[in-house]
Amino acid sequence: MKKFVSVILLLLLICTNHLTIYAANKGPLELKSKGAVLLDSDTGAVLFAKNADKRMYPASLTKIATAIYAIDKGNLDSIVTVSSNAVRQDGTRVYLNEGEKVPLKQLIQGMLVNSGNDAAVAIAEHLDGSVEQFAVNLNGYLKSTIGVNNTHFINPNGLFDKNHYTTAMDLAIITNYAIKNPVFAEIFGTKVLKWTGQSWKTNILTHHKMLKGEFAYPGVTGGKTGYTVKAKQTLATTARNANIKLTAVVLNSEQQRDKYDDTALLFNYGFKNFQHEILKQGEIYIKDNKEFYPEMDTLITESISGTTKELSNDGNLSIKNHNGQVVQLVTLKYKEPVPKKILVKSENITVKKEQVSHLNAIYGLVIIAFAVIFIGVRKKIIKKI
Repeated sequence: MKKFVSVILLLLLICTNHLTIYAANKGPLELKSKGAVLLDSDTGAVLFAKNADKRMYPASLTKIATAIYAIDKGNLDSIVTVSSNAVRQDGTRVYLNEGEKVPLKQLIQGMLVNSGNDAAVAIAEHLDGSVEQFAVNLNGYLKSTIGVNNTHFINPNGLFDKNHYTTAMDLAIITNYAIKNPVFAEIFGTKVLKWTGQSWKTNILTHHKMLKGEFAYPGVTGGKTGYTVKAKQTLATTARNANIKLTAVVLNSEQQRDKYDDTALLFNYGFKNFQHEILKQGEIYIKDNKEFYPEMDTLITESISGTTKELSNDGNLSIKNHNGQVVQLVTLKYKEPVPKKILVKSENITVKKEQVSHLNAIYGLVIIAFAVIFIGVRKKIIKKI
């Protein structure tokens, strides 16, 4: 009986330990989505992350990258001639006709607001000649300009391909970069778009249910939806209140409602727990007798419940929340110590003074000699007179 009780207690202990580990890994939020990231839109601080660097399929969130690439690289007023390849695209479309001529900006609007797969391909072919070359250039742009390294896109619209992948963190960074562009931000926040095309004249409504009010959330400023069978439900959303702006990305949600519920949880968490502070220009931070300082006033994100700052030997200032998690990393400037050569200069100055003293003595002797000679010459002259 004692052995039986011991076994039961051991099993309970093992189960309890597993539950504790599971709870610890979930962090402060229980999300249904497989991947999620919440950023401070202004500072880029990572406020929450779940499977942030795990490769996942983005579906139509790909179009965020396509849009900002097109805005940065293209002429928004240029006229795009729609190809047969663009017209044949599956899924959501803006019903372009082959040979139809459409301004680039209008195609970007149709791609983001109505998730037009045909518009995305028309954009890609216009910018780079083919979808294949567009993918090469887009991936290079995402690495070199935006700075993400775990993303590889095959097409401009997010239709499924096993080699078309990204991560929640990369997509959050891409979205956060894109919303700094006023053209993108305007389109990203469009609720109703008047569309006039050869085959389709209508008012297009955003697919994002938080933005258009079906799943209302105060302060939402923009968003993009996505779905494929393999990617499942995906969502990118931005929001703001009086104190802070947030960017949220959720990937691989089973149900459509899940991605909206998870996004609301992320925003609630961000707005409730974080605020801004400023590191003052020139403020000194010391580590192992080394001094570091911000070169300019620097905006940082702090946890309302308590924040600590930890400085590394190389001048990286970690902003940590009350759980010890790094929220933001700020690189400070090293302050050079007073150089020792200044002391050498002082010694040189002393030497020069001594040299001056010697010169003054010599000059004095010369003057006295000239005076003696002058007096002697004068006496001779007087005697002659």
